[in-house]
Amino acid sequence: MDFSSSLRISSSGLSAQRMRMNTISSNIANINTTKTPEGGPYRRKDVVFEAMPDFRTFGEMVTTRPDENLQRVQVTDVTVDRKAPLLKYEPNHPEANEDGYVAYPNINLMEEMANMIQATRSYEANVSAIQASKDMAMSALEIGR
Repeated sequence: MDFSSSLRISSSGLSAQRMRMNTISSNIANINTTKTPEGGPYRRKDVVFEAMPDFRTFGEMVTTRPDENLQRVQVTDVTVDRKAPLLKYEPNHPEANEDGYVAYPNINLMEEMANMIQATRSYEANVSAIQASKDMAMSALEIGR
């Protein structure tokens, strides 16, 4: 594996975790949203990751043997949770139904916070991997002096 492969793979992890963090932030921000343009309460969203072969430039493909063990990550989908909304009795709320219940998003704040911590740690791990690759490249250049 060359330095550019490790940087590409780690940068794909950064991009995927950033998308995950944006989705988690959206879930937390809309935890009390009872009305959306689609109708009904906000629906929790989650990203789907998929391992993909590490794409290389055409020149790399021609001059080097491919390494099938190297895989990057990619966000392939953002799924919408179809769980039933939480109903709370609030007869004076403008979104209350005829029985006085308001439909709220079925979002667990503690679960979202745990997911956010995990996404942050994964992002930081990818930053560390990029830094290590950069340090290795710099050390290799120092040998040539």
